[in-house]
Amino acid sequence: MTDILNLIKNRDPGEKEFHQAVEEVLESVQPVLDRNPQYRQDAVLERITEPERVIMFRVPWMDDQGQVHVNRAFRIQMNSAIGPYKGGLRFHPSVNLSILKFLAFEQVFKNALTTLSMGGGKGGSDFDPKGKSDNEVMRFCQSFMAELFRHIGPDTDVPAGDIGVGAREIGYLFGMYKKLSNEFTGVLTGKSLGWGGSLIRPEATGYGSVYFAAEMLAIQNQTLEGKTCLVSGSGNVAQYTAEKIIELGGKVVTFSDSSGYIYDEEGIDTDKLDFVKRLKNIKRGRISEYIDKYSEAVYTEADTSLDYNPLWNHKADCAFPSATENEINETDAANLMKNGVHLICEGANMPSTPEAINIFLDKKILYAPGKASNAGGVAVSGLEMAQNSMRLNWPADEVDRRLKIIMKNIHQTCLNASAEYGVSGNYMAGANIAGFTKVVTAMLDQGLV
Repeated sequence: MTDILNLIKNRDPGEKEFHQAVEEVLESVQPVLDRNPQYRQDAVLERITEPERVIMFRVPWMDDQGQVHVNRAFRIQMNSAIGPYKGGLRFHPSVNLSILKFLAFEQVFKNALTTLSMGGGKGGSDFDPKGKSDNEVMRFCQSFMAELFRHIGPDTDVPAGDIGVGAREIGYLFGMYKKLSNEFTGVLTGKSLGWGGSLIRPEATGYGSVYFAAEMLAIQNQTLEGKTCLVSGSGNVAQYTAEKIIELGGKVVTFSDSSGYIYDEEGIDTDKLDFVKRLKNIKRGRISEYIDKYSEAVYTEADTSLDYNPLWNHKADCAFPSATENEINETDAANLMKNGVHLICEGANMPSTPEAINIFLDKKILYAPGKASNAGGVAVSGLEMAQNSMRLNWPADEVDRRLKIIMKNIHQTCLNASAEYGVSGNYMAGANIAGFTKVVTAMLDQGLV
C-alpha cells in the first residue's frame, strides 16, 4: 500500500485532497488485499486510483458589460466498471484538479454502495456564480456545455449538480446539450420537475443522511427524538437535513455559510427553516441575516485565524457536517467529544480530516463517512435516470420510499462488510470495503481494459 501511495504522491504532487481520499480508502481495504494476494498481480490499486479519463478545457464567456473572461473546467471520468460515469458538477473558485479527483474517487465507492448501476465521475469549473446575473450564468453554462457535450451522454456520463450548480444552472446546461446533440435525453440529473426532474431530488442528500443516522441510532435502541443537532452549511443538504431532523423530533441549533454561523439555542423550527430557505434559495442572502428576524439567535463571524470552528463547540448530541471538505479538524473533533456529541453523520464529502476521524474511531462513537451517509443524493439521481429512461415520473412518496430502502441497505451493507473483515461497527471501513470489493470484482470480470 505504501508503494502505491508514494507512486501517486510522486506522480501528482500537490494534490493533497486526492492523496487524503486515496489514503483513507487504502488503509481500510488492507484486509481485503491481504485476503486476495492476486490483486497485486492484477494491479487493481493502480487501476482504481487512476482516472479512466481526465478532460480539461477552457470556458470563455462574456459578462453583461461586454468583458470577456476565461475559466478553467474539468470532467474526471474515474471509473465505469459498474455503469456510466455519474457525479456532480461544481462551480466554485476553489475547484481544481485535486479536489475533483478526490470527489470522483469518493463517488466511485458511494455509487457502488447504492446498488444502482452507476460508475463514478466529477467535474466543474473555478467559475463563481455568486454575484453573477442570470444572463452571465447562462452564457457561462452554454460555453461550458459547448465543450462538455461531446464527452457525456445518458449511457456514457450523466452529470448532476453540486456546489454552485442548482436547478438554474442545470437548466441552462441541459438546454445547450439538447441544442447541440439534437436529442432530449436524461443526460443530466437535478432537472426541474416539468421536464424530467424527480421529486425528492433536492431533498435527497439531506433526507438520506438523516435516514442513515436514524439507522445507526436504532442499533443502539435510540431515535433522534429530543436530540440536539449541530448542522453546518445552509444550502440544500443542510436545509433538508434540518427538515428531516425536525420531522423526526430532533432540535437543530446551527446553520452556517462562508461568512459565519448562527446558533439558536431555542431550536430552528419549521417557520425558521422556511425563512432560511427563502433567504438562501431565493434572496441568495447571507446567514447573518437570520438574526435580523430572530434576535434570540447569536451570529458569529468566520475567523480564519482560529485553529478551530466554534460551530462545533456547543453542547449537542449529534453533528451533521453538511458544508464542505475538511471542515472538522482535530481540535473540532475534540470539542465535539467534550460537548457530548456521540453521533457524526457526514452530509458533505470528506468533511472530517484524518486526525478528526481517528478521534471518532478511537472514542467508538457512531461515525458515518460521507460516501455512505450522503449517498442519498446520487441514489435519487439514479432514480431520476430510471424515470427518464421509462419516460415517466414517480410520485414523491414512491421516491422517498425507495430512498429509505436504499439508505437502510447501505447501512446494513457497511455493517456486514465491517463484520466480515473483523472491524465490526466501523462504518468507514465497512463502506470502503463494500464499495471497493464491488468495483474491483466488476473490473476483473471485464478484463484488462
